Amino acid sequence: MTTEHITALVTGANRGLGRRFAEQLLERGATVYAAARNPDSIDLPGAIPLQLDITDPESVRRAAETASDVNVLINNAGVSTQAGLLDGPIEDIRLEMETHYFGTLGVTRAFVPVIESNGGGSILNVLSVLSWYHPPTSGAYSAAKAAGWALTDAVRAELAPRGIHVAALHVGYMDTDMVSYIPADQKTDPAVVARLALDGLFAGDTEILGDELTRTVKSHLSAAAQ
Repeated sequence: MTTEHITALVTGANRGLGRRFAEQLLERGATVYAAARNPDSIDLPGAIPLQLDITDPESVRRAAETASDVNVLINNAGVSTQAGLLDGPIEDIRLEMETHYFGTLGVTRAFVPVIESNGGGSILNVLSVLSWYHPPTSGAYSAAKAAGWALTDAVRAELAPRGIHVAALHVGYMDTDMVSYIPADQKTDPAVVARLALDGLFAGDTEILGDELTRTVKSHLSAAAQ
């Protein structure tokens, strides 16, 4: 698949990493559906705004019906409530799982038949270094991203025989609104991460590590728990 023959859908494309994905796909010659809960928030020239709330099954169904020419799906939309598992509001913990696990799964299930009918393609799930590193201050987010990691690995094996490549992006803090409280020198430029992720996706990589922190954490996964 060459970039000029790509029709991509990017969830959460109105800001942050999602916007960078949409920008760079357009620069590479792709057709891009830029999806957001409020399509009026999409102001990216050349992109096709699309209403999509990944936690709303009816919204997901409409999006798959509208974007029927998609062959690349980037599951980027996310949320961060900073809820702890023991004392955080249970509704926040549920929101994390509804978004990062059930939302990603719902969009994937809706678009797999679309991608398959268009001759196959790719899916990229945006995960996190917190898929592997689980600080108690981000318990809900970590648990949801870990579930997303398992989801990604399982659907990769299921979809490979159907001509759909599935990749995961793991990355730490990026310079986006979601983590505006983190000092700038601890964050990575999301444009750099988007470029790295797209290069990896189209090269056929299954796992893309977006920064040095993530590479370091991954290298220590086999170490004994402290």
